[in-house]
Amino acid sequence: MQNNKRKPAVKHYPGAPIHKLGGPGQWRDDISGDHPQMAALLQRYYYEFFGLLGILFIGLAFVFDPPGQIVSGMLTILTSPANLLTDYIQLAGAGATLCNVGLITLLSIGITRLNRLPVSGSIVAGIFTMIGFSFFGKNLYNTIPIILGVFLYARVIGQPFGEYVLHSMFGTALSPLVSAFSFSLGLSTPVGVALGVASGLLVGFVIVPLSLRFLHFHRGYSLYNIGFTAGIIGMFFTAALRGFGVEVQAVSILSEGRNLPFSLMLVVIFLALLLIGLRVNHWRLKGYRRLFSLPGVLPTDFLALRGFGVSLINMSLLGMLSVGYVLALGGELNGPVIGGIFTVVGFGAYGKHLKNVLPILVGVTLVNIFNIHDASATFTIIAALFGTTLAPIAGRYGVLAGIVAGFLHMSLVTNVGFLHAGMNLYNNGFSGGFVAALLCPMLDTIEQIRQMRRR
Repeated sequence: MQNNKRKPAVKHYPGAPIHKLGGPGQWRDDISGDHPQMAALLQRYYYEFFGLLGILFIGLAFVFDPPGQIVSGMLTILTSPANLLTDYIQLAGAGATLCNVGLITLLSIGITRLNRLPVSGSIVAGIFTMIGFSFFGKNLYNTIPIILGVFLYARVIGQPFGEYVLHSMFGTALSPLVSAFSFSLGLSTPVGVALGVASGLLVGFVIVPLSLRFLHFHRGYSLYNIGFTAGIIGMFFTAALRGFGVEVQAVSILSEGRNLPFSLMLVVIFLALLLIGLRVNHWRLKGYRRLFSLPGVLPTDFLALRGFGVSLINMSLLGMLSVGYVLALGGELNGPVIGGIFTVVGFGAYGKHLKNVLPILVGVTLVNIFNIHDASATFTIIAALFGTTLAPIAGRYGVLAGIVAGFLHMSLVTNVGFLHAGMNLYNNGFSGGFVAALLCPMLDTIEQIRQMRRR
């Protein structure tokens, strides 16, 4: 009697069967071409990877500064207003900053681990964004209340918190709101802390339903959707404070002169990603060009559509491009800039690739040639890096549209920060939402006119 039993296919994400081709080590993934054993290891051990990355950051902290200075620096970080642009490296030292980065990394991976979330492009983007912004703006004190607020929202509507873990991580864009209410209003410490925690809980509670609605505003063509939502919420909070005579001013606390050590740190991390990606992808770049066919409109999960290997290679190349862009313009690798680089890398698994990112960078750079801003200034560099939130416009409508999007973004982002007074760390996501909402209908109309003429 014929035995119809077969071993279940190895899967590194839902719906990706793996087949043996015949020769030693000759395996094929029907979707991505990933090496199945390596991909399965990544799926199984990605918690450990990010955990080790967090520990690495904490270990590097003691390379830069002695323990006493790290402890005092951490206290400074936890009690700072933290609104844009507060570079923790300048505020508290490189050691305390890297310790904060490591702790935020461990917090992020702990949340995903407790909720048993499988690896996906959105999770990778969320964790890398948390890593990036813990160089400036985010810390344990001002992020946890917002995460708890999202948790309360999930409990109230009767849904598992795992459904909204990403919202809780991205929702910490409004972390400075917690710190500002706690330490900037001149209140006594107990009252300020109570008010700050309450504001964080409120923000976390409302950000999920609002972000789901605002996604329709820009139709997924701005990857930092919660950045736009956070800008709206921050705008209302700031307006209320100004109505009571409380003025919250954006700041510019930036470090200089650390390009060499941070360049080495970033390059080593991105080279590690490249080597892992190549190993998973059979030491080839096969399949990478297929990534360019994806415009990147939300939600586009590169891990599911193109596999681990190609996605990791893409993340590494985006990281190298970002570092090269900063150094080529003579910029500083400070907290906000490093945050921008890590965010670009994270979204290399969830919407960004070289083809749709480069036109945005070109557009921002071109406008800075003609306007009053210094192209090497931190503000303009992070506008370019975070401006790649509009990468789906270049992916969907072409290079010229991407350059125009970058041009408009750089023009707008310099003006919208006043509305939320630096309370929203994702200021470029706020600006990007408006640019996408303005530009995409116009581009659709142009396409319709072209089609009518062809007929």
